[in-house]
Amino acid sequence: MRFAKLFLSIRQFSSHVLAIFLGVALTVSTLRVLPSQAEPAPSPVTVDTPALVAQKPSPASAAVGNSSFVTAAVNRVGPAVVRIDTERTITRRNDPFFEDPFFRQFFGDGFPRQSPTEQLRGLGSGFILDKSGLVLTNAHVVDKADKVTVRLKDGRTFEGKVQGIDEVTDLAVVKINAGNDLPVAPLGSSSNVQVGDWAIAVGNPLGFDNTVTLGIVSTLKRSSAQVGITDKRLEFIQTDAAINPGNSGGPLLNGQGEVIGINTAIRADAMGIGFAIPIDKAKAIAAQLQRTGKVSHPYLGVQMLTLTPQLAKQNNTDPNSPIQIPEVNGVLVMRVVPNSPAASAGIRRGDVIVQIDGEGVTTAEQLQNLVESSRLGQVLQVKVQRGNNTQQLSVRTAELQNAAN
Repeated sequence: MRFAKLFLSIRQFSSHVLAIFLGVALTVSTLRVLPSQAEPAPSPVTVDTPALVAQKPSPASAAVGNSSFVTAAVNRVGPAVVRIDTERTITRRNDPFFEDPFFRQFFGDGFPRQSPTEQLRGLGSGFILDKSGLVLTNAHVVDKADKVTVRLKDGRTFEGKVQGIDEVTDLAVVKINAGNDLPVAPLGSSSNVQVGDWAIAVGNPLGFDNTVTLGIVSTLKRSSAQVGITDKRLEFIQTDAAINPGNSGGPLLNGQGEVIGINTAIRADAMGIGFAIPIDKAKAIAAQLQRTGKVSHPYLGVQMLTLTPQLAKQNNTDPNSPIQIPEVNGVLVMRVVPNSPAASAGIRRGDVIVQIDGEGVTTAEQLQNLVESSRLGQVLQVKVQRGNNTQQLSVRTAELQNAAN
């Protein structure tokens, strides 16, 4: 009997010892895999497991490191970015009251007859295209300026001579004589730019020289009409990199430090949205300005609006609508400029342009691009929908004289 009780006690003691041992083992195992309390266990290696390959750090990771891709980009281009100061003298008319004979009868001729003048000063940015001293900037930066001063990053200043201005694309070329040791901005290709790419704006916003802002490319081919600049023919790069007055004419860079655009426009009613002229467009315009000092743009002479069947139906169901328009996709002619190629060809207000030279047209931007890419004096076959009838008209393009048309 005693033997049986002793055996039972030993068995229970063994069970407790085994339970304690297992508990300790599980606890140690658990502690081993907790990353906050122990080193991770080495991963098992098998013969068939391929070795891990180190990946190249992305620009995003580099941006937060000690060596920033933005720093590299700015160091590459920064010396070629210039500040442009302009001066313009304007003459203001005297108050007609002082010219009145009745006034002079009583007060005599002691008042000056010479009209008062005023000095207007402007500020913008630009960048050097080649070692000979060609600087690219916006037309509105140097337009009508009596004096242009170009200041380099190293402090040197030079008098600039405007070689050519194109108001339609808001581009200008300025020449400085500074020898052949000038830094040159490397030009990229805007055709390779994608939404989401890095965008680095460099310039002199609000007079703060050598300012750099960083963002991304928000969208591409944003038309000047959508931006609210109806007198231009451009498709902008839109970016959220901060662009302020004074940035105009400065470069927009990609992550490699290549110029992909020229900062040109901001929206007063929008926060964090800026626009840049694509560099591929600027290259072509700059080359023409350098050769001839101007750029010729063909035009038809219509003010237009993109039309959809829904918009047409909405117009046609309005009892106060002055005209009924075809319920089709196309470009509605809102106005025909007098004495223009369109007027001479017989295009009328209310016509809907649906084809040019056999190519279907559905937006005003598409029509404008087709006309812009044509030659001066080229005859375009324009198909219009007029009421229930379709007509084919021949329009000979002419040179655009007034950017407002």
